[in-house]
Amino acid sequence: MELKPLKGQHHVSAITKSATKNYDFYTKLLGMRLVKKTVNQDETSMYHLFYADERGNPGTDLTFFEIRNAGRTYPGTNSISLTTLRVPTDESLDYWKDRFKEFKVDHDEITKMNGRKALFFRDFEEQRLALISDEKNTGVSGGRPWANSPVPQEHGIIGLGPVMLTVANLAPTKQILTQLLGYRESGKYGLSGSDGEVMVFETGEGGNGAELHVLVRADLPRERAGRGSVHHVAFRVESEEELRKWVTLLKQNRIPNTGFVERYYFRSLYFREPNGILFELATDGPGFEGDEDFEHLGERLALPPYFEDQREEIEARLEPLDTKD
Repeated sequence: MELKPLKGQHHVSAITKSATKNYDFYTKLLGMRLVKKTVNQDETSMYHLFYADERGNPGTDLTFFEIRNAGRTYPGTNSISLTTLRVPTDESLDYWKDRFKEFKVDHDEITKMNGRKALFFRDFEEQRLALISDEKNTGVSGGRPWANSPVPQEHGIIGLGPVMLTVANLAPTKQILTQLLGYRESGKYGLSGSDGEVMVFETGEGGNGAELHVLVRADLPRERAGRGSVHHVAFRVESEEELRKWVTLLKQNRIPNTGFVERYYFRSLYFREPNGILFELATDGPGFEGDEDFEHLGERLALPPYFEDQREEIEARLEPLDTKD
């Protein structure tokens, strides 16, 4: 059975305590577009918000589950410890540094990450984020910022950059990445302000949109997740046909997994790598325009057809979230 290489990051899903504050931060401050306001399909009492480029192209989505009673995060190992967002140029980072100062966003000085300029920052819930420059990037292309964003298009966020995992033991994670998922080891670097070495793995065309960075920190406790933590990272699979091959491969390797999962906007498969980090494989399509047209993405509560008969009950459990401004 021949499998095509994974294409890179598909989306990252994190946890917020407040959908309203989250919406304000990621659209009005970071300038991303809310391309889908829906619910967690496994727990329909919570919002699932998708922020992305102008139409939610795969590889540009940062998503959030609203868990209103979420406690604080205690950072540590066996976690997805950093999400980076791509911006077009090194000059863009200067724009963002000024913007963060203006809006009092907690941020560091511009530094380098695997040879590319980067700006680390935190959102209002201590979500660990960084902007990374695409100026010297080759590989997977980015998306296109929304024309109606408050951020100028020449500096707008164009997709997900490298995602960082922190583990106490590299060997089992490396084995899954290289021997099962087909990633190749492409380098290593030291991270400013942090002990430990970061190993770089890439897939497909490589570059910012197809790298996983793994920080090894045997000295830290295991992370306790809460608001501001990441729930899972998803990787791009070209088609449903390819995804079903992955289902077969994981079964053959006796790796516990969910099997094929219908998500309507894409199709998925979930499993945990040996350090307990949740991975998802997700198809590039169908996309977000099956139930909303391009001009009105994210304006209403969108429900997959198999939840429509529950709409009244679902809406009654959600706090109103105005996303038309």
